[in-house]
Amino acid sequence: MDQFLFLLACVLVSNYLHPWRGADAESMFTIRNIRISLEPGSDVMRGTNVTVRCQALVSSSGTAPLSREYTIYKDRITVYTKTTSSSGDLMYRLPDARVSNTGKYKCKIAIQGRELNSEAKKLTVTGLSAPLLHLNNAVVSEGEELTARCSAPGETGPIIFYFYDGAKEILEDSVNSNLSEVKLHFKSVGIHKMYCFYTVMLTSFVVKSNSSNAVTVTVKELSITPVLDIFPFKNIYEGDKLDIMCTVRDVVPGVHGNVRLYLSRGTQLLSRGDTNVNHSMIALAKDSEEFECRMEMENVVKVDTKRISVTELFSVPTLTMSPREVFQREYMTLSCKSESLASERLRREELTYTLEPPESPLIPKSTGVFFGKALLYDFNYTCVAQAKGIRKYSKPLTVHPKVMVSTPKISVVGKAVLGRPFKVLCESDRGSLPINYTLLKEYEQLSTASIKMPSEQALFTVTINQAGEINKFMCEAKNSQKEAPLSKRLDAPVVVPLSHPTLTVIPVLPEIAEGDHLFLICGVKGTPPITFKWYHDGTSSPIFTTTSDKNSTDYQIQALAKHDSGTYYCEAINPAKNVVRSAPVIIEVRLALWKKAVIGGFCLLVVLVLVVVFVLCFRSKRGKMERVDISVWSERPPEAANEEETSMISNEPDVEYTEVVHPQPADPSRAPLRKGTETIYSELQNSPHGAEDHHGYGSVEYADVVSNGEQHEMNHYPLEHNSCQDLPVPVD
Repeated sequence: MDQFLFLLACVLVSNYLHPWRGADAESMFTIRNIRISLEPGSDVMRGTNVTVRCQALVSSSGTAPLSREYTIYKDRITVYTKTTSSSGDLMYRLPDARVSNTGKYKCKIAIQGRELNSEAKKLTVTGLSAPLLHLNNAVVSEGEELTARCSAPGETGPIIFYFYDGAKEILEDSVNSNLSEVKLHFKSVGIHKMYCFYTVMLTSFVVKSNSSNAVTVTVKELSITPVLDIFPFKNIYEGDKLDIMCTVRDVVPGVHGNVRLYLSRGTQLLSRGDTNVNHSMIALAKDSEEFECRMEMENVVKVDTKRISVTELFSVPTLTMSPREVFQREYMTLSCKSESLASERLRREELTYTLEPPESPLIPKSTGVFFGKALLYDFNYTCVAQAKGIRKYSKPLTVHPKVMVSTPKISVVGKAVLGRPFKVLCESDRGSLPINYTLLKEYEQLSTASIKMPSEQALFTVTINQAGEINKFMCEAKNSQKEAPLSKRLDAPVVVPLSHPTLTVIPVLPEIAEGDHLFLICGVKGTPPITFKWYHDGTSSPIFTTTSDKNSTDYQIQALAKHDSGTYYCEAINPAKNVVRSAPVIIEVRLALWKKAVIGGFCLLVVLVLVVVFVLCFRSKRGKMERVDISVWSERPPEAANEEETSMISNEPDVEYTEVVHPQPADPSRAPLRKGTETIYSELQNSPHGAEDHHGYGSVEYADVVSNGEQHEMNHYPLEHNSCQDLPVPVD
């Protein structure tokens, strides 16, 4: 006892400490698989007991049973549902299977929101029971109702029953049971053999049964019949009176109120009544049709028909017009005539003709002939032929008065370009088609175009070589035999293609310098407006584009710079669409004048600096040479005083000869001279003012240089007047 209490306490403590294990055990499961099977097989004969087995494989961790919900589908339609906690297979039984049980079956299981479907398996049941036909009466009278019953013993599902009279189907009936009951009526007397069969409707096809047993039905004719009488029946002419009677003979007693008579001609119902119908009418040619007397008594329908032939009294008139084409306000004639008539019944004089409508403007000219002017608009005329109360109408004749063509207009389509083909259009504002347009040049016919449709145009292609030629073209329009109106002369601008392009530069090329204002004038010969484009080498697109109504225009470049140098040309285009290009012009932008002056002044300054440097260098060298010992002697003859006085009186200068001995300078840049000294004889011109200017020097007239017997010509250096500081002081 103590051990039992100890074990019970342990279990309670365990459940208290681990309460979640029991809950998990109830909810832990998995649906591993589900499959469906058909027993004893998938193809069975009618009457077999079939079982649809649904087998599910479910794994769970708890001991408590799971609630399973099974669903059986046939062709996606639920046919059976069951909820169970059993783990066994679900059985869906089909006892005594029928063809209607044929289909695809599938099984589904659902546990706590989880579902799994099996694959589908098809059950095919073959074999149908033979149908049975039963009639409530084997002999019936004409029109009497008959009840027929066709059954399919033991079959289920939607069934369609078919009832046949020999090879002809007479009725079809769809039911959801295995029995069809219908009401039949036979329209013809005699013996009829009837049978039936049925089809079971499945999802995608039908199964047809065999034919039922044949049942013979005898239909007896009723003695009641309709009778049709027509007076007269032969030799009927239009205008004759017809008396037509529709009656019933051998009326069955007691059914008089159920009889209906209908008298008709073709589709036209003439009259109706009970047992007797009478109708009178005037015979017409169109009455040559079948007349019918129809009797209807409940389900019985009987007819009597007769056809008559009515001779035409006169034919339908024909209305014609002459001339065949008429213009507005021109005279025309309409003729109306019936080609044939029954001379044995009618004279031609008895036949009269009139025009409709009565407000027709034409007046009768003779029998069937009407004359008058055509209207300004279309008008319909109808001829009426009448005799002995018979009126016949001709087909309507629509008179379309033609409109005389108006004076044509001539114009150019697009642009007329000199030397190129262009289109010339001739058209009139009004006029009935067809219209013939003729192009003339100085009244000489060039070409003709016939316009038959409103969408067509009279276009002519011409070419002119001189602008004045365009005024020589004219055109005429004609749609009748009358004289054709002539258009005015063609007046249209002529586009002269561009030629002789030139590019003029201002100022002239040699005078173009930086800072100048340059004009590039592009000129051409041709018809404006002209689009000018200027190009500079190195660029594919124009540097300037403009359109002008003149034959020349300019492009200006202000404040020229060196980068504006290069090759320039211009292009021009006008409505003739021919592009012309000028000859290229090479422009060289020279330096500005002030830049030249700056450069010249700079160069001059450099030259002056060089000259000053050279002079300074030369004087420096000469000073060094003068410091060398120089021996200078001078001999004055005794008569010098007298000569001086004489020279003063005669104003002739005295000449002194001085010998100056210079040592040779050691200048390596000068050509080497022979050794020794040079004796230089200088002829000096004394001042004419006497002894006061005894030390004055004049300009050197000539100098002889003797060096070892050789004489050389020396350059003359003019001495500055009264500037003798560089000369040696003469020795007394």
